[in-house]
Amino acid sequence: MPLTDIQIKQVQASTKDIWLTDEKGLRLLVKKNGSKYWRLKYRFQGKQKTLAIGVYPEVSLKDAREAVSEARRLLRDDIDPSAIKQEKKHLSSVSEIELFNTQARLWWNKQKGQWSEGHAARIWTRLNDNALKTLGKRPIGEITPQDIIRTVQKIETRGALDVAQRVLQDIRRVCRFAVQTGVLLHNPASELSGILEKRKTSHRASLPREELPQFLRDLDDYHQQGRLLTKLAIELLVHTFVRPGELAGARWDEFDLEEKLWRIPAHRMKMKSDHIVPLSRQALAVLENTKPFSARFEFVFPSERDRFKQMSDNTMRMAIFRMGYDGETKGKSKANPHGFRATASSILNETGFNPDAIERQLSHMERNGVRAAYTHHARYLEERKEMMQWWSDYLDSLKNNGNVTPIFKKQA
Repeated sequence: MPLTDIQIKQVQASTKDIWLTDEKGLRLLVKKNGSKYWRLKYRFQGKQKTLAIGVYPEVSLKDAREAVSEARRLLRDDIDPSAIKQEKKHLSSVSEIELFNTQARLWWNKQKGQWSEGHAARIWTRLNDNALKTLGKRPIGEITPQDIIRTVQKIETRGALDVAQRVLQDIRRVCRFAVQTGVLLHNPASELSGILEKRKTSHRASLPREELPQFLRDLDDYHQQGRLLTKLAIELLVHTFVRPGELAGARWDEFDLEEKLWRIPAHRMKMKSDHIVPLSRQALAVLENTKPFSARFEFVFPSERDRFKQMSDNTMRMAIFRMGYDGETKGKSKANPHGFRATASSILNETGFNPDAIERQLSHMERNGVRAAYTHHARYLEERKEMMQWWSDYLDSLKNNGNVTPIFKKQA
């Protein structure tokens, strides 16, 4: 039976030590002199261990149970609570600048000016979620290669192989920064290449043309099962085939609705070059439908949790999966937001549009260095306006009658 406060107060000292058992491994040691000590019995990596929680009544029964809950949370994350306690004692004598999370923040602040706002945010979130929870409060000089291996292999075990590789790279770069600033003598991550499993290279899942009609009809019905703003975001993504991150970060001040143009600034583009997206009638209609939800905010598609932040790229991906395009639903292929770029490119090329105009609209980097130097974001703009309207009309045709063939040749 669990202990009670009355039982603890009434227990008398004996000629020998007494153990009273509570629950979840919590025990109370009553010494011969009457002192009462809380102890947690637990196993870590196959070894029996004991955590000293405190002295009763300074630490109440309620406080002791809360400490047990925290210790069990650490154990679920494969962290030894006794080591954390010792570490806290040690950290009282360690300066803030020596901690891994301090060095990580200093490195990130120095580098973020070279990245887009979205990319910088993703890097910090990735570090915070996957490394700082285990390494952040430790002195960077005491972090060993084995500590780093355990951190990234824990990510690997949940199947996030790409994230594990990137986190390892992030840790390596933070430690290199610490070496360069004199906080660290040697980079503990420098020799860890090849420790993680590599994911077999595969192309992003793009929807087959014959499944587009049903997808578009499913998207029309998505508001019945999900957030309407997410549906509108996917709809605009399909009509413009920009990168998901470019769509998620769209701001109202980037749109010139009178000119029917969306001007994405260079700092938000993968290729660091301004990009123009001609807006079809259908794309403009999507934006009009979006205004009641977000016109008073900076972002066209704000986050549901915080309207002052942009929607996550993952929001659209999960919505598409919920529609059944997850690779597991019978009769439906796997699709993701980025894949619509490949679908649009394939159809537009087969239709007979200028390949250079298509590449310009996809914002692909010109492979020829000389041509790249003269490539301007407004190049082929008139052709692209025609092409984007044709694309939206084609999508409407697919949705309404499902006829994917033949692909009608554009008239010269």
